[in-house]
Amino acid sequence: MAQSEKSIKNDKSTDSILRIASFRWLWAGQSVSVLGSQISGLAFPVLAVTLLGATEMQMGLLNAADNAAFLLVGLIAGAWVDRWRKRKVMILADLVRLVAVGVVPVLYFAGQLQIWHLFITGAIIGVATVFFDASYQSFIPILLPKDKIQAANSALETTVQVSYVGGPAAVGILLTLVKAPALMIIDAFSFLFSAVALSFARDSEQVAPKKDRRPLHTEIGEGLKFVVSQPMIRIIALTTAGTNFFGSMIWALTPLLFLRDLHISTAIYGLMFSIASIGGLLGGLAAPKLAKLMGEGPLITVSAVVSSASMLLIPFAATLPSAVVPVMITVAEFISSFTVLTYNITQVSARQRICPPQLLGRMNASIRAFIWGVMPLGSLLGGFLGAQFGIMPTIWFAAIGATVAGLAMLFSPMRHLERLPDEAS
Repeated sequence: MAQSEKSIKNDKSTDSILRIASFRWLWAGQSVSVLGSQISGLAFPVLAVTLLGATEMQMGLLNAADNAAFLLVGLIAGAWVDRWRKRKVMILADLVRLVAVGVVPVLYFAGQLQIWHLFITGAIIGVATVFFDASYQSFIPILLPKDKIQAANSALETTVQVSYVGGPAAVGILLTLVKAPALMIIDAFSFLFSAVALSFARDSEQVAPKKDRRPLHTEIGEGLKFVVSQPMIRIIALTTAGTNFFGSMIWALTPLLFLRDLHISTAIYGLMFSIASIGGLLGGLAAPKLAKLMGEGPLITVSAVVSSASMLLIPFAATLPSAVVPVMITVAEFISSFTVLTYNITQVSARQRICPPQLLGRMNASIRAFIWGVMPLGSLLGGFLGAQFGIMPTIWFAAIGATVAGLAMLFSPMRHLERLPDEAS
């Protein structure tokens, strides 16, 4: 008789988490969804810069719209997610993103698309993504026992990075043949696939009865209090927020720098990120082994320092001869991809281990509201400074700021911890 999913879940000797059917559905849906999101991730800035002639300030606004939801509704989303079934929230979020992305090609081929339509689309997708992400990171501990969490995160991130290796290059080539809005239809269908895959997953989550719920502000406060009271989570949140703030200034302006000022073709633009994504693939595979070899605390510390310092290579690349520029940018992105993956897999797994199940949604949303909530502010500042002082001075300023934020991790006691705690302090 085949071993039941429940017995597999409780079998500590199980080597492969892919034997759990519900995890396989989650894994399949996210693999396709991420591949679709790569298309929009490249097509959106190409559309804004090359077809709609976006300015520095408009690119700042576009990036701010994409991430503003984490600042505006992040905390309340976490409290709501803890009251609802996580899987159902993810399915609904996928369907909302399906509609939002699908509107863009419709407007374009109708001859009505304007830059402000992208702002609204980005904002709607951002709100849906807040709810999806708060549920997604809280769903892994529901599906799997604690000793499988890091393996699950590594598997999910590794699969994402595999899709990154070929995806951007293929998209870049397609963008030379097909208009950017047409490619976004693929992303819309990827959200549909994710929703269908999640509908086949099964979990045993039990939400708290309505009679046991407390006022929303009280539940939000519990999530914030937990994050602030945990030294490890507090240090990670502060460091990540600092690098994200300055990094978002850079990400708002690099499409203009690469596509408009440095005249990098869309094919080369996609190829750079495909090659760089090999770093993320290697980082995803190496994270569990490096955590055992170096210790979780030292790995998080080194990854934070190196990933933030790698941003200095981007403005440096722009000073080199044009033939060398794509190579140096690729090197910078390769280093960043590798270290961001080792950082994220290790610290997210530790957070999921120590957080009580009933607080997972609020814990993840509280952190996201902070570390992602600073990004729209950084994007707006980057767009403003880029318009006032130029792209290159702004990117240099932001790269130095990100490096300083990452170096702060060296002064944290975490750098000495071989294994981060399994329980809340």
